[in-house]
Amino acid sequence: MENHTITGVMLKQMFQSAAQAIAAQAEQVNTLNVFPVPDGDTGSNMSRTMGACAHALTSVDGNVSEVAQAAATALLRGARGNSGVILSLLVRGMALALKDREEADGADWAAAMQGGVDAAYKAVMKPAEGTILTVAREASVAAAASANSGEDAHAVFLATVEQAKDTLSRTPDMLPVLKKAGVVDSGGQGLVIILSAMLDTLEGKSAIVIPETSAPVRNDAVGEAEDESAFTYCTEFIINKYKGGESKDPLALRAFLESIGDCVLVAEDMDFIKVHCHTDHPGRALEEALTFGFLTDLKIDNMHEQHREKAAGTPLESIGFVTVASGKGVVDVFRDLGVNAVVEGGQTMNPSTEDILKAVESVGAQTVFVLPNNKNILMAAEQAAALSAGKARVLHTKTIPQGMTAMLAYQPDADADQNLLTMESAYNKVRTGLVTYAARDTEFDGKRIHKDEILALKEGRVAFTDSNAVHATVKLLRDMADKSTTFITILYGDGASATQAETVRAEIAGRFPQAEVNVINGGQPVYSFILSVE
Repeated sequence: MENHTITGVMLKQMFQSAAQAIAAQAEQVNTLNVFPVPDGDTGSNMSRTMGACAHALTSVDGNVSEVAQAAATALLRGARGNSGVILSLLVRGMALALKDREEADGADWAAAMQGGVDAAYKAVMKPAEGTILTVAREASVAAAASANSGEDAHAVFLATVEQAKDTLSRTPDMLPVLKKAGVVDSGGQGLVIILSAMLDTLEGKSAIVIPETSAPVRNDAVGEAEDESAFTYCTEFIINKYKGGESKDPLALRAFLESIGDCVLVAEDMDFIKVHCHTDHPGRALEEALTFGFLTDLKIDNMHEQHREKAAGTPLESIGFVTVASGKGVVDVFRDLGVNAVVEGGQTMNPSTEDILKAVESVGAQTVFVLPNNKNILMAAEQAAALSAGKARVLHTKTIPQGMTAMLAYQPDADADQNLLTMESAYNKVRTGLVTYAARDTEFDGKRIHKDEILALKEGRVAFTDSNAVHATVKLLRDMADKSTTFITILYGDGASATQAETVRAEIAGRFPQAEVNVINGGQPVYSFILSVE
C-alpha cells in the first residue's frame, strides 16, 4: 500500500492503534523488568500513558500538526513513571517538529523523530546506552538516512521500525544488567511495540480507542485559598489556542494582566495557556484572553469576601505540601506532619503528571513542595511543576522515609528557598531499608533470585535474600545501624503483623540501646517493612 504522506486522520489512528498494542502487551513488557520487586512496571506505565493519549484523541479532528499537538498535550499530562515521561517527551518533540504541517512526508517524519530524540535527551541528566533513548536515537538516524534518499513516509517509517527492532536486540550488549538477566530493555521494547503498531496502521490496519482513567487524589484542602491582595478577584482560566493562523505571544497577555492586577501566572503548553491573576476587572482579563483562544475552566472568586469568612480561622500558609504515598498509616503520618494533599500511589502505581498537578493546584499556598517519595515518580513530578506556572517545587525524595524526614525538617518561619536547602540536607542523610518479596525469577547484581523469596533492599539495591521476613528485617537493620545511630523507624505493612514488628523492635532496641526505635502501622502495599535509620 502506497503512503507518500501521513494525514491527520491517519496519525490519529496510528496513535490509537499504538495505545491498543501496548495495552495488550503491557504484561509482556513488565516481565522484562530486571529489578525483581513488584512495582509500577514499564509496560503498565507506558500503557496507561498511551491510553491517556488515545482517550484525548477521540474528540480531535485536524491535520497532522493539530493531532500531534493534541497527543503531546495528553501524554504530557497523562505520563506515568519515567518511561511514560520519556515517551511523552518524544511525542512533544515530534509535535514541535510537525508544527503547521497539514500532512507529513518522509522528511517530515524524520525531522519529527529527531525532534523527539532531542527533547527526550535534554530531560535526562545522565542518559545510559541500551535504553529507550538509545532505541529512539538510532531509529531517528535510520529515518533521516531513508528520508535523505528521497523515500516517502511509509518507507521512512518502515526504516524507523526496522532500526528500532535491531537496536532493541542489541541493548543487552550495551547494559550488562540486561545481559545477565537475558532480556532486552523494557522501555525500548515498549517503544518498538508502539512504533510497530503505528506502522501496521499506516499499512492499512484498524485502530481501537482505549480510554484512560486517572488515579484518585486524596486532598485535605477544600477549594483554593488566596493570600491577601490589593485586588478583589482571583481569576483563573485556560485558554485553548485558536487553530490556524499565527499564535499570539503569551508574554503580551502577561504584560496586559500585570497592568490591571498582580499575582500573574501565565504558563504555556503547545495548545493551551493556563492563566491566574488577581484583578478588580476580571471582565477585561477575559476579553483580552479571548484574542488568544477560547476559554474553559473559568473560576472567579471574591478574595476579600473569602478573607472575611476566614478571619476567625487559621491564616493561610505561604508554603504547602503535596506528597505521593499509599497505606493508611503512611498517609496519616504525612498528614500529621503537615502535608496538605496526598496523591495515592507509589511503587505499585505511579501517578500521572495530571494527578500531581491537580493536587498542587488544590493547595492554597504561594509555593507548594512536592515529595514524590519514589525515583520512578520524579520526572512526572518535575513535569507537573513545570505546568504549575512556578507554584510547585520538587524535593527529590526517593523513599517514604526520606519524605517523612523532609517534613520533620520543615521550618515554618523560614522562606521557601531556606526550607528547600534545609529539607534536602535532612532527607539526604536518611538511610532506607525495604523488605519485600521477589515478583519473578531473575539474576540481579550478580545474585540469583527466585520468585517469592524475601528480598532485603538497602538504599534501593538488593542486599540479600531470605526465607523469613522478620529475620531479614532484623539482619538488614543490624547492617544499616551502628553506634552513631540515634533514630530508627519501622513501618510495617503488607504481609506483616504488629507482633512481628514488635519482635523486630525488641531485637533492635536491645542491640542499639542508644537509638530511639519507633514502630508505625504503615499499611503500605508491597513492602512488609520500610525501615529508616538516622
